[in-house]
Amino acid sequence: MIEKICISKEAISYPYTKKIIEYNPNIKIEYIDDLKEFFNELSDKDDPIKEGKKILLLLPFYGKKLKRCPGTKKYLCCGYHVLNIMTNCPFDCSYCILQTYLNNPWNLFFVNIEDFLLETKNELRKRKSVVRIGTGELADSLALEPITNISSLLIDFFKTIPNGILELKTKSTNIEPLLKLDHRGKTVISFSLNPDEITKDEEKEAPSFEKRIKAAKRAQDAGYFIGFHLDPIIYYPNWEKGYFNLINYLSKYIDPKNVIWISMGGLRFPPLLKEIIRERFPNNKIITGELFPGKDGKFRYLKHIRIFMFKKIFKWIKEWNNDIFIYLCMESQEVWHEAFGFSPQNMEELDLRFHHRIVRLWRKF
Repeated sequence: MIEKICISKEAISYPYTKKIIEYNPNIKIEYIDDLKEFFNELSDKDDPIKEGKKILLLLPFYGKKLKRCPGTKKYLCCGYHVLNIMTNCPFDCSYCILQTYLNNPWNLFFVNIEDFLLETKNELRKRKSVVRIGTGELADSLALEPITNISSLLIDFFKTIPNGILELKTKSTNIEPLLKLDHRGKTVISFSLNPDEITKDEEKEAPSFEKRIKAAKRAQDAGYFIGFHLDPIIYYPNWEKGYFNLINYLSKYIDPKNVIWISMGGLRFPPLLKEIIRERFPNNKIITGELFPGKDGKFRYLKHIRIFMFKKIFKWIKEWNNDIFIYLCMESQEVWHEAFGFSPQNMEELDLRFHHRIVRLWRKF
């Protein structure tokens, strides 16, 4: 985990920088005058990515802060929005696409928080429908919560936004500070899940799926809507047993009534990541499967394999509870239809389905 907090000279004067220093009296603080020199020193390490995971770098960010999820033109996107207050993650998952961000091997946190909140408030004022916003596209939303305390602040902010819903996506179990907060149903705490075999071999430093599900139960008991992301689904010799046991364990602990959504997505990655995995995880087997470039240039399982996996897991979830909202991430209409028996016609229709799902659950809150 984090061994050092590094502060750029541009970040020194921001109030949130001072808060992070106050929150962490036992973590070493280092001030950085020259970011290029700092980067070069880290790049000289044997494994810059692994070393970078021990560092939290504080910077301001001056670009556009609330963005649509980049998605892929060739596949159906859900209209999600991302608020990238932080990037990177202290966990070391072999398949993580963040490893390809070679110019950013450390955990980055942007300290001009008020700018992020102001832009979000102004953007949502322009919209009538519910806007889903997540902080977990380029980071784990809660892995560094004990150090940053940012999610607590965001929960307090989003409870005042009539048409916004915040999703905190995580593999961690760092939820205790959030359990007593007044969230007013405006925050979803979501957990990325994979079977034990995958968690142990491919998700280094992350808690077991059992611990994540038990954390989800505590969040649910505190009144939060919860979500689950089975992404990436990995095709391995005992995958059916692994994912069946995962869904079975989920059904024993979780009340499906407050599960706002479950997503599924097959393993996919750009060509560059394949080489990084080979170098950093030489005994890794997930890249030796039947993976071929898809319409977006990313390596994916063959379509019939993806459909077979999605169809099976969809069936198991629906046997647990038929009302759970399930969607596919970055898949074609054809795959949707073959796996689920239906398909949204476009992004707008899928976004509308999310809108109705959220409003329906808000009415019960």
